Amino acid sequence: MTMTATDQKRRALGKGLDSLLPRVPAASAPIAIESEGGKPLEIPIDQIDRNPFQTRSQMNEEQLGELAASITANGVVQPVLVRPLASGRYQLIAGERRLRASELAGKKTIPGILRQVSDEQAMEITIVENLQRTDLNPMEQARAFERLSREFHMTQERMAVRTGKDRASVANFLRLLRLPQSVQERVERGELSFGHARTLLAFEHAEEMEKTAQRIIRLSLSVRQTEAYVQEQIRPDKAVKKEPKPETPLDPNVRAVQERLQRALGLRVHIEDHNGRGKVIIEYAQLEDFDGLLETLAGE
Repeated sequence: MTMTATDQKRRALGKGLDSLLPRVPAASAPIAIESEGGKPLEIPIDQIDRNPFQTRSQMNEEQLGELAASITANGVVQPVLVRPLASGRYQLIAGERRLRASELAGKKTIPGILRQVSDEQAMEITIVENLQRTDLNPMEQARAFERLSREFHMTQERMAVRTGKDRASVANFLRLLRLPQSVQERVERGELSFGHARTLLAFEHAEEMEKTAQRIIRLSLSVRQTEAYVQEQIRPDKAVKKEPKPETPLDPNVRAVQERLQRALGLRVHIEDHNGRGKVIIEYAQLEDFDGLLETLAGE
């Protein structure tokens, strides 16, 4: 059977995660590191502390509700990972969504596997576990890699090995931190993609990045269109200059209809007419305008 590249990557990530989970208990640990036979323990949810290394800052509430409904019907399929604390409580390592969904479902306990790991190992596991499942947004990934570098002095090569990404990808994520805060927030909200954000880094000044980010959103530019626009701004001498097409005088009757439509719709209208054949172009600046147009045309 032929193994696909996706399968190989998934297996590589899985192996990386497993390698971060030592099964040998520390001598000072007051709690058993694993239940007999390696089976999960049922751990009281109110005894589990949140993961201080969690890289995810946003969670989709609708997806969380769907997971809670699934847990209500079928229980937690995959145990969470926790580590024992000297206080007798537990600290979450991986499984934030499962823990929150279980609370939402009204569960009192959750199946969990106990491991004795260091702060560095716990943080590594958190990042890898998130990458294996629902993707972090680009800024969450960037900040996670920056924290590994700052707090644990990891090189980009080591971070790449631990998370299953190539070194160039790690470097590109870290570069996103050069974006002004306002643009980073747009990336987090999904208004700008990773490709858009990376393209903006060609500018030297934050003002140029923010101005172009607003233009991308306003005009719904693709990444390719954004790249072309940025290059025009950086190297105007290299931009392809197109000769403007001479404007064809608009027939007075067509202009009258055009103005009538604009008054009726409250939107900019342009009519291209060629001897009785052509097209009507209606422009809108926001979704509310489009919704209003749809209601008018559909007679709703």
